[in-house]
Amino acid sequence: MAFDTTTLNYDARGLIPCITQDNASGEVLMFAWMNAEAVARTLASGSVTYWSRSRAAFWVKGETSGHVQTLVELRIDCDRDCLLVLVDQSGPACHTNRRTCFYTALRDGAEVEIV
Repeated sequence: MAFDTTTLNYDARGLIPCITQDNASGEVLMFAWMNAEAVARTLASGSVTYWSRSRAAFWVKGETSGHVQTLVELRIDCDRDCLLVLVDQSGPACHTNRRTCFYTALRDGAEVEIV
């Protein structure tokens, strides 16, 4: 029996936030959006699929870069309005070619690149 994606709480645009975490290290890799179809595609294929708001199109992580995210587990938060995907990450997760999108910290009032 397939998961019913309509049981999730999407925003007014039909989107749900998705945090991506490396399954092995626990490192937070990125944040992106999904809609019900992106969730369904991810679960069916095992390749993490997001919804690009700027392009209004699906994108499978790694489709062009080769830095694939293979789904290990999808988790739903208590309010059913945010997702956490645990992945096996191949190569960098960030489009800047860094391991994670969260490579900037605020320290003593200044932005510092930490990765």
